[in-house]
Amino acid sequence: MRLLKIVPDNTNIGFVRVRHIAFAITALLTIAAIALVAARGLNMGVDFVGGVSIEEKFVTAPPLDEVRSTVNNLGLGEAALQQLGGANTVTIRLPLPESSDPAATDQMVEKVKAALAAKFPGATFSNYSTVSGKVSGELIQNGVLAVVLAIIGIAIFSWLRYEWQFGVSTAVAIIHDVLMTLGFFALTQLVFDLNIVAAVLTIIGYSINDKMVIDDRIRENMRKFRKMEMRDLIDLSVNETLPRTVMTSVTIMLALAALLIFGGHVLQGFTAAMMLGIVVGTYSSVYVSSSLLITLGLKPGFREDRQEAAAAANKAERLGPRD
Repeated sequence: MRLLKIVPDNTNIGFVRVRHIAFAITALLTIAAIALVAARGLNMGVDFVGGVSIEEKFVTAPPLDEVRSTVNNLGLGEAALQQLGGANTVTIRLPLPESSDPAATDQMVEKVKAALAAKFPGATFSNYSTVSGKVSGELIQNGVLAVVLAIIGIAIFSWLRYEWQFGVSTAVAIIHDVLMTLGFFALTQLVFDLNIVAAVLTIIGYSINDKMVIDDRIRENMRKFRKMEMRDLIDLSVNETLPRTVMTSVTIMLALAALLIFGGHVLQGFTAAMMLGIVVGTYSSVYVSSSLLITLGLKPGFREDRQEAAAAANKAERLGPRD
């Protein structure tokens, strides 16, 4: 039986040759992502802003303006609407009721259900969830802290395992992947909730796993080919790991495509974030972080040469001058 090969053996693609173009594209995309987040902001879910999220299913796609005006006329606060999955399902987000009575939220939901059922015959209530403002503030803090600590920890690990250049390039690649994900959610205005934070952390894990495979091969080749030019050595390393990188990405994308099609709207944001993360993570591993090692001045046999030089100096000192 013939084995399936997506990438042919012994490829010789010059990734480093186009590094300046890749750096320029990366910088432009990063600036665009930051600008999008600053200009449009993220459509924070109830997890982060607090409030009541009500999911309502309509017979046909409803006019969102009429749904919004129907809910706003109830005097419960400004409603934020979003269509989920198909256009027939709408999530209505409202601020928490001012009353401390535990039954106040149920009364709010009942008012919305009754008003929508009267205005849109056949509309059915699916579920609702609530998060307090205090809890949402803690979730934002903990979510940001988790992402920052993950980036710092992985960068330190790369620095200790290889050279400081690997730590810097790893941090740059991960920050790029996170910013691309945030820019995507600012552009699409998909709900950004705790599921997306989990997706971002998973993307970081995938990106670092992919990068470690390439970095390990670079380190091995640095020991084997001490006289080879760094750009040739990195191209060789990336080409040697390319079949594994592409095959891993393709298989994960197939699994995510199944989730996107059959997972329902609850997993839609998570799956979209993961699919984008696989693409940008593979791109940053192949084109950005590896080529960045050259810009940072990495040389073949860097650490080994230094250790050998130190050992030779110590040996010479122990022997001392002859009389």
